[in-house]
Amino acid sequence: MRILRLLVLLLVLPAYAQQGGMWIPSLLKGMNEKEMKSLGMKMSASDIYDVNNSSLKDAVPHFNGGCTSEVISPKGLLLTNHHCGYGEIQAHSTVEHDYLTDGFWAMSLEEELPNPDMEVTFIVRIEDVTAKVLEGVSLISNEQDKQKKIQDNIARLTNSLPKESYQENKIRTFYEGNQYMLFVTETYKDVRLVGAPPSSIGKFGSDTDNWVWPRHTGDFSLFRIYADKNNRPAEYSKDNVPYTPKHYFPISLGGIKENDFTLVFGYPGRTQEYLPSVAVEQIVNVLNPAKIEVRDAALKVADQFMRKDNAIKIQYAAKYASIANYWKKWIGETQGLKQTNAIGIKKAWEKDFMQKVAKSGKQAEYGSLLSYFDKYYKEIEPYTLSRDYFIEVVLRNTELLTIGYRLYQLEQIYNARGEQSFNDRRNNTLQSLESVYKDFNKQVDEKIFEQLIALYATKSPQQFLPEEVKGKDFKALTQEIYSQSKLTGYDAVKDLLTGDAKSVMEKLNNDKGYTLVKAMTEAYINKVSERYEELNSKIAALQRTYMKAILELSPEDARIFPDANSTMRVTYGKVKGYEPRDAVYYEPVTYLEGVMEKYVPGDYEFDVPQKLIELYNKKDFGPYGEKGKMPVCFIGTNHTTGGNSGSPAIDAKGNLIGLNFDRVWEGTMSDIYYDPSICRNIMVDIRYVLFIIDKYAGAGHLVKEMKIVNAKKK
Repeated sequence: MRILRLLVLLLVLPAYAQQGGMWIPSLLKGMNEKEMKSLGMKMSASDIYDVNNSSLKDAVPHFNGGCTSEVISPKGLLLTNHHCGYGEIQAHSTVEHDYLTDGFWAMSLEEELPNPDMEVTFIVRIEDVTAKVLEGVSLISNEQDKQKKIQDNIARLTNSLPKESYQENKIRTFYEGNQYMLFVTETYKDVRLVGAPPSSIGKFGSDTDNWVWPRHTGDFSLFRIYADKNNRPAEYSKDNVPYTPKHYFPISLGGIKENDFTLVFGYPGRTQEYLPSVAVEQIVNVLNPAKIEVRDAALKVADQFMRKDNAIKIQYAAKYASIANYWKKWIGETQGLKQTNAIGIKKAWEKDFMQKVAKSGKQAEYGSLLSYFDKYYKEIEPYTLSRDYFIEVVLRNTELLTIGYRLYQLEQIYNARGEQSFNDRRNNTLQSLESVYKDFNKQVDEKIFEQLIALYATKSPQQFLPEEVKGKDFKALTQEIYSQSKLTGYDAVKDLLTGDAKSVMEKLNNDKGYTLVKAMTEAYINKVSERYEELNSKIAALQRTYMKAILELSPEDARIFPDANSTMRVTYGKVKGYEPRDAVYYEPVTYLEGVMEKYVPGDYEFDVPQKLIELYNKKDFGPYGEKGKMPVCFIGTNHTTGGNSGSPAIDAKGNLIGLNFDRVWEGTMSDIYYDPSICRNIMVDIRYVLFIIDKYAGAGHLVKEMKIVNAKKK
C-alpha cells in the first residue's frame, strides 16, 4: 500500500488519496481541476490561469530569482517572506539604524527604500513548444550533438517567438527533457522596501525552529513594485510610480480550520522525485553527510563570534541564515528518507517497473536502464563527492577562497580574451567586491578556513587533491595565509588589481591566498570536472529515457507531475495536522500563546519585543484575533520546496489566507520522496501579518490599501 500511496507513477489513485505534486498552471483543466474541486475548491482552472483575462497567476511574481511573492494592493504592494527580503533589510541596516533588530516601516511612499539589483518577474503566458524544440533531434544519435541541437533550437525560438519589446522569452525543460515550455515574462527592476518586522518577530525561533513544527514565526516583509508612467518595467527612477497590477489578492480575515482547501502558487526550485534508488542511496549515505559536516563546522565558528559581537552578528546574519538553511534541511532529509524506507520502497517499485517493461515488450528500449544507473552512479560517486567538497569549501563557506576564485576567473579572462576584457571584468569585480568586504570579518573567516581546509584535505577523495594541501599542518597553513595574503581586505585587493594586466597577474601569483585557491581550482578542473560532466551527461540521458518510460507506460490520467525547475507551479491540498511518530499528534494551527511560551528575554532567537508582550497581555488583537486568541501559523499538505518561500496560501475562493515559508523537518525529504502522511508546508496566517502591520507597527495605512474580505462582525 505504501508504494501506491507514495510513488503513484503507474497507477490511478482517488483524488483524496494524493495531494502532492507541483503542477504547471496552464495545464490544470481536466484531472487537476477535478481533484481540486473534490478537495473543496470553488474556483475554476481559468480563475487560476488565463491568458486573456486577469487571473491568480498575474498576482504572483518570482521574487529576485529565488523566492515567490504576491501583489496585495492596487498600488503594487508586494508581500514575501522576511527571510527572502533579509539581504535587503540587512543592506539598509547599520549599527545606528538596525532594521534587523528594530524593524522598518515606511509611513509614506517617499520613505520607501530602493534596492539596487532587486527585481520581480511576472508570467504573461505559458505555451508548449516541445515539437519546435525537438525538431531535427531524433535524427541525431550522439548525445552531445543532440543537446547542441536542442540548445540551438531553444536559442533560435527564444529570439524569434512573438513578444513585446519589454518582455522576455524563456524556454524551460520538463520531464527530464521530454517536454519544453515557453514562458513569456515581464521583469520589474524598481522594487522598494516598505516594511519589515524586527527579527524577533520575522525570524522568531531563528535556526533552532527552522524546519520545525510547531512554529511561531512572523516570516514576512513588504516591498512595492514601481513602473514607468505606462506601467511598464523600468530601472529605478524617482519619476517611477507604483505599479498597477492586472490582479491582486483580496485578503480574507475569515480564518482557517482543519481540512480547509489550500492552494499554493510559486516558483519551487528543484525536486528529484523520479531518482532511481541507487541515487537516493548515494545521497543518504555519502553526499549529504559530507555537506552537513562542512556546514556544521562553519556554523559553529560563526555562531561563537555572532553571540559575542553585535557588529559581527549584523555582518554575518544573512550569510549564517543561508548556510544554516540547507544544513538543517539535509539533516532532516536524510532522517526522513531513512525513516520512511524510501530506498527500499523505490527498489520495490523498480522491480514492479521492470515487470511492466517486460509485459509491454519494451525490454530492448528500457530493459537495461536500472543496471546502467547502478554502473554510472558507482563510477561518478568520488567525482560528485569531490565536487561537493570543492563547492562547499571554496565557493560557499570560506570567503577568502570564494574571493580568490573570482580573481582566478579574472586571470582566465585575461588568458583567453586579452587586456581589454580583463580591464572590463576587473572594474566590475572591484565594484562587486566592495559590498562583499563590507560584511567580511578576517578573524571569523580565518577560523572557518582552518576548520574547512582540514575537512577538504582529509575527507575529499585523496586522488583529486592538489599537493598544496596534502599532509599539511592546517593551523600553520591558516596562519600563513591570513597573515600574508592580501585577500583579507578590500584596500589590499584593490592594490593587487592595480596596474596593467601583466603586473596584476604577477602580483596575484605571488599572493599565498591566491595561489592556494588557484591550486585547488585547477586540481578540481583538471581531475574532477571533466569526468564528472561526462558521467553526469550519461546519467541525465538515462534519466530522460527513464522518465519517458514512466510517462509511456502510465495510463493517461496517472498523476505524474514534472520535477520543480524554478518555473511557476501550483500545489493543492488541505490544512491538516500530522503524526510524526508514535503517540504524537501535531495540531495544524499555532497561536501567540506559543510565542510567549518560548520567550527567553535577551536571547537572539527567542526574545520578544515589549510591545508584542503588551498587546498579548491586553488581548488587543483588533479584528485579526479569533475567540480571544491570535493565530500565528498553520500547516497543510501542499507539496513545496525551496523557491516556494513567500508563496501565497490561497483559499477555495481565491483569497489570501497565508504566506508559505517552510516545511516540517520530518518531511523535508519531499524533494526526493513525497509522503502525504508526514509532508507538511508551514504558512504564516495572514491575520498575524496584518496584526503586526497594524497593531504592532502602527502602519495601518498599508492595510487600508488592501481589499479585506470575510471580516468577522464584532
